[in-house]
Amino acid sequence: MSIRINSEAPNFTADTTQGKINFHDWIGNGWAILFSHPKDFTPVCTTELGYMAGLQPEFAKRNTKILGLSVDPVTNHGKWAADIEETQGHKVTYPMIGDPELKVAKLYDMLPAEAGDSCEGRTAADNATVRTVFVVGPDKKIKMMMVYPMSSGRNFDEVLRVLDSLQLNAKHNVATPVNWKPGDDVIIPTSVTDDQAKQKYPAGFKTLKPYLRTVAQPK
Repeated sequence: MSIRINSEAPNFTADTTQGKINFHDWIGNGWAILFSHPKDFTPVCTTELGYMAGLQPEFAKRNTKILGLSVDPVTNHGKWAADIEETQGHKVTYPMIGDPELKVAKLYDMLPAEAGDSCEGRTAADNATVRTVFVVGPDKKIKMMMVYPMSSGRNFDEVLRVLDSLQLNAKHNVATPVNWKPGDDVIIPTSVTDDQAKQKYPAGFKTLKPYLRTVAQPK
């Protein structure tokens, strides 16, 4: 199946380093970050998992859970986690999915159906497309996707920034401009009329073009 923004995040039950989970139940009423890796004990992913472990308190402040995935057994993940803590200085305390039969990778369209049903004998290069970040909202829908090549470490500060933008939109129905950072002015969507905007923002807003109106970020 094709995965797109605003489609429902496919549900699954899987073994993780913290026991079996049902994805939708695990998310609960909050947000979730699902980020995938082509194989355990790979160098770039080692740095990514460690950095995410360091960022976990920031995601927690935003009512967001972190869930890693690698197409290797859970038993391997524990050994890898020790290497991550040793080299990156952060202990991985979020769960990591074991996907040795490639079920979740296929469910999320990261591997083709003909990829087989076992991680055995597969290299990281065979799984190169399992390098996606999904942001899932409380409604269990995909809010954002980022796909990276194996050679480029992902920017998880950007994931945090996009999460702030998504949550701001969910709460206040505003959009964020290029390179927006929390505290910067935001954009009033074109679905909001000028009269509605005047009621919503009595302190005023800037009209650069009829379709481009900016206002101070709502609190």
